Amino acid sequence: MPVAVTEAPSQPAPLFPPRKRWTRDECAAIEPLGVLDRDKLELIEGELITKMPKNRPHVNGLTYLSRWIIQTFGGEYVNIEAAINVSPEDNPTSEPEPDLIVLSRPSHEFTSANPLPADIRLLIEISHTTLAFDRTTKAALYARAGIADYWVLDVVSRQLYVHRLPQAGRYTQVEVYNESESVAPLAASDSPFPVAEAFRTSAQ
Repeated sequence: MPVAVTEAPSQPAPLFPPRKRWTRDECAAIEPLGVLDRDKLELIEGELITKMPKNRPHVNGLTYLSRWIIQTFGGEYVNIEAAINVSPEDNPTSEPEPDLIVLSRPSHEFTSANPLPADIRLLIEISHTTLAFDRTTKAALYARAGIADYWVLDVVSRQLYVHRLPQAGRYTQVEVYNESESVAPLAASDSPFPVAEAFRTSAQ
């Protein structure tokens, strides 16, 4: 049985001294100058967050999970590391790029604008050194956006956190699944994902 998580993880410690808070418009204005490397930076709540290098456990988890997601939903509905919009109040200072999203419409229908929260059926982050950040700051960001199904794959402890029922800026249902368990996405309730699939050690 999955374990219900009743205690929120500790918020990441604040960083000092205070730093400038950025907006999307400011980032867009200076990006042509080559000041920002947006391939390595992610705008979250006004902070330009450095994306952590993808180590082998992260790469493997992303590879196996994305393969299953594509088989389940179809490749045209799956984006890897694509920017999304969040809630209207968060959009000016946040432009997250989740590891995986499953869209409600084929990817080719998004020609310029980012997908909206209503366009996202499933959102997944792969966590190696960023688990606390993904389960606090990002979870709150996605909950405020009303994203109904948010998964965090913890490649260190080899388990999967499933966040659901967003209300008032937080997920009211959080369950953790271990390697012996399976969980189905809300948008594909007849297709359970075996958590062990994300941690396979050989090509099966």
